Amino acid sequence: MKIALLGYGKMGKVIERIALERGHEIVLKKDEHNTYDGLSDADVSIDFSVPTAAVANISASFNAGVPVVSGTTGWLEHYDEMIALCNDKKGGFISSSNFSLGVNIFFGLNEYLAKIMAPFNSYKVTMEEIHHTQKLDAPSGTAISLAKGVIENSKYSNWTMEQPNENEIHIEAKRIGDVPGTHTVTYDSIVDNIEIKHTAHNREGFALGAVIAAEWLAGKQGVFSMKDVLNLQ
Repeated sequence: MKIALLGYGKMGKVIERIALERGHEIVLKKDEHNTYDGLSDADVSIDFSVPTAAVANISASFNAGVPVVSGTTGWLEHYDEMIALCNDKKGGFISSSNFSLGVNIFFGLNEYLAKIMAPFNSYKVTMEEIHHTQKLDAPSGTAISLAKGVIENSKYSNWTMEQPNENEIHIEAKRIGDVPGTHTVTYDSIVDNIEIKHTAHNREGFALGAVIAAEWLAGKQGVFSMKDVLNLQ
């Protein structure tokens, strides 16, 4: 399979290595210094760029008839626009805040716990995420996905990084060293607390999941999620 890498930073380089190990060919390594030359030769593109480049990368892929796997976060105000373009171009698209197998299992656990805890008003939900100092957006896309998972299965209606009201989930974002990603969801009451936590040890899991998603998406049309890729419905 021929893969275009849209974004060639630390994650892009790990994705490249894993893709090559799995027998794929890299036809484009796009960064701020080169063009999209070679994109149309790809069977699928993988976008791990920066928020300001994601929309251009995704649009270029759809316009070239290439399905897109995007792990970039911080651009979701344009999500509906990209979905419309995908449908118009009869493209294929998977956008996820996190492609790690473990994190996607964690998403399911988070939703299940939210359903169980919903009747117990004495518990207040808070979240913490920790990432490396080079991460540009805060809170992380993974933390936002976790918050949405709780909101869809409980009384909560929103999340905030400020002082929360009764129906808001507070998210604390920390930027420390070279931490790949740690996410904690806590239900706290005056008598006890319940906590679930995912800690990434390196970027390998994110990269492998993205390549697996690209393998799955190649040749497909439509908008999908990692639940489709991993059959977690």
